[in-house]
Amino acid sequence: MSRPLAPANGGPFNFAHHLMTLNQGREGKKAFIDDQGSITYGELAERVRRMAGALQASGVRRDERVLLLMLDCNDWPVTFLGALYAGIVPVAVNTLLTADDYAYMLEHSRAQAVVVSGSLLPTVQAAMARSQHEVRQIVVSQPDSPLGEGQVDLQDFLRQADPMAQPAHTGGDDPAFWLYSSGSTGRPKGTVHTQSNLYWTCELYGKGVLGLHDSDVCFSAAKLYFAYGLGNALSFPLYAGATVILMAERPTPDATFRRWRGDVGGVRPTVFYGAPTGFAGMLASPNLPRRDQVSLRLASSAGEALPAEIGQRFGEHYGIELIDGIGSTEMLHIFLSNAPGKVRYGSTGWPVPGYSVELRGDDGKAVPQGETGDLYIQGPSAALMYWGNRDKSRETFQGALTKSGDKYVCNEDGSYTYAGRSDDMLKVSGIYVSPFEVESTLMLHPAVLEAAVIGVPDAEGLTKTKAFVVFKSGQQASEDELKAFVKERLAPYKYPRAFEFVPELPKTATGKIQRFKLRDLERQR
Repeated sequence: MSRPLAPANGGPFNFAHHLMTLNQGREGKKAFIDDQGSITYGELAERVRRMAGALQASGVRRDERVLLLMLDCNDWPVTFLGALYAGIVPVAVNTLLTADDYAYMLEHSRAQAVVVSGSLLPTVQAAMARSQHEVRQIVVSQPDSPLGEGQVDLQDFLRQADPMAQPAHTGGDDPAFWLYSSGSTGRPKGTVHTQSNLYWTCELYGKGVLGLHDSDVCFSAAKLYFAYGLGNALSFPLYAGATVILMAERPTPDATFRRWRGDVGGVRPTVFYGAPTGFAGMLASPNLPRRDQVSLRLASSAGEALPAEIGQRFGEHYGIELIDGIGSTEMLHIFLSNAPGKVRYGSTGWPVPGYSVELRGDDGKAVPQGETGDLYIQGPSAALMYWGNRDKSRETFQGALTKSGDKYVCNEDGSYTYAGRSDDMLKVSGIYVSPFEVESTLMLHPAVLEAAVIGVPDAEGLTKTKAFVVFKSGQQASEDELKAFVKERLAPYKYPRAFEFVPELPKTATGKIQRFKLRDLERQR
């Protein structure tokens, strides 16, 4: 099967059409399997064209935005790719936010339509009531109650439309979709990606690192509205002609295990994508499936740095490699990663071929090997900008380089070890301390499930480390025991001076620890 040409700089390119061309000849093969059923590649192509035609017929014009607020299901890729096919810009948003968040996103994106899961429709209605922005159309996927004026069932929306015969004449550098990048402070930032950015992540990471092929069945705990999940469960598998399992519910260990065993959809995934917090929870579960109960050949981890102990234990249990990497909303997917056959647990690996990275100090100059520096990336999948936010755009997108906001150390073998987020780094006794290094060490203790480390001022105003610790079910350890455990493994100045034992840690929807909430809690005390 011949592959279409790569997008030339600024030349014509439509990613949805590109995928359809790649998968000619696979019309009868299953593309997506969700909780209600499956769709083939042929059905997907038909529905994508119908969605493109339906959005156009509803009055949404090229380059205008459509807010996509949906649980993972077969309607999600139909909507996303349908918008791309028509040159309309889908704005994929987190399903766990508040009505106030969605009101802001509606106004900020000036979305002309909303495509929403039935269970989330009341939240959208509340958001619209608080927003001064009006939309032309509300399309509801799997409605669970009668629809009101201006609302239409997604299946009716598709049936009533003529398929769009040809894709919009988009260019590789044209804005194609938005993802909102949230930070610890301020409003989320609308990150604008191009049609070709999806291609480059597929080619360089999905194909180049993961080596996906058409016999794979992919399953991602990270949802489609995240940059990580979008690659895992849409662009990468479709680029390879693989099959995808989609799950609407939360990725709890038991929900994940049901898919691994093939209890949903009748197929077992060969490739699984998760986050360190999820892998830790699964390894601690009494229901963890045996090796002979699953068909995994490869697992991927991202979202936060993977502690070496978790990677080693998971890999030993299933006899496979757990590939840890780092990506970002701004770069669309992973740019620094371990790879099959080349894994160094405890590190984030090496630059993905096609990307280069630099470590710089506070003065903007390169730091010597072995010293901690701010991570900058150069690669073809960088976003264009943050919509309507020039200051933040200039701060992050610096010419050909993108500043990640992460601190890293380059090792002698060329791999990189995570040292923490730039705003999480601690300076204790005049020396930088990585919270992640201390957390990873604490998690080596057999009683510890999770840990988060922050800096707190002592009576003299000097920064000292404090650890918040979650124990495994039925296990405990004393503060003195944990202090001694860390002292045996790290430089003396790094051990936590204080501990607090908690039932859970505050996290984002992707499972990242929100240390800023712990810092806020300390300040309020």
